[in-house]
Amino acid sequence: MIDKLVMYMQYPFVRYAIIVGTLIALCSSLLGVTLVLKRFSFIGDGLSHVAFGVMSVAAVMNLTNEILLILPVTIICAVVLLKRKDSRLSGDAILAMISVTALAFGYLIMNIFSSSSNLSGDVCATLFGSTSILTLAKYEVILCIVLSILVVIIFVFFYNKIFAVTFDEGFARATGVKAEMYNLIIAVTIAVIIVLSMNLVGSLLISALVIFPALSAMRLFTSFKSVTVCAAVISVLCALVGMFISILGGTPVGSTIVAVDAVVFCLCYPVGILIRGRIA
Repeated sequence: MIDKLVMYMQYPFVRYAIIVGTLIALCSSLLGVTLVLKRFSFIGDGLSHVAFGVMSVAAVMNLTNEILLILPVTIICAVVLLKRKDSRLSGDAILAMISVTALAFGYLIMNIFSSSSNLSGDVCATLFGSTSILTLAKYEVILCIVLSILVVIIFVFFYNKIFAVTFDEGFARATGVKAEMYNLIIAVTIAVIIVLSMNLVGSLLISALVIFPALSAMRLFTSFKSVTVCAAVISVLCALVGMFISILGGTPVGSTIVAVDAVVFCLCYPVGILIRGRIA
């Protein structure tokens, strides 16, 4: 098995996939904790549907670099969703409305205008990731590295403000923190992560990549910093294990990573009960 893995590692596209997968897993886990604590975990799913809809439009327009259209539109939708308090509609209603509409129009556009002979395969690959992570071009890897580094720098640099806005936005405002600006930063960062994650796990599985590591870490630790660090470690390890299993077993990359994340959460749940029992 090890020899087979070493053999596969000699191929550039496999190395690209592991680099990109690790970076995406790291970035997803950082914001995952914030989204879970702000009770807005499902934003990943909603934005991924938006990204799918925009990707369908980009594919029909035959754009050579789809991210130039997908990223700004996803960022705009993220800002709208995180500003839900200023609307008469509830956050869940806005999320469901945008999510379902984008998904429906995306599939409709692909059906009407797509010239592909394998429409079902294209849709499945976009929704579930398929093998797209193994077909990355070098410029896509470089772009992912740059954006991932940017996400990490933003999170580290604004860590204290994100912490304040996450736990008590009202108190943060009272102490002079510009909550709207930091919510905007969170929204933009989430959108970037969603767009990056589409190549790894597909549109329908992105929310799992964001939520599972955070929930697993919350079973083991209680402080924000500890949970964030633990979530990052769990996310990266699950991504690596999932990709290795996928490479060796020929299973879908995205589904395998999410399955590993789910297994780890099931293991962390009873461990968390034991830890809290000992502490008590």
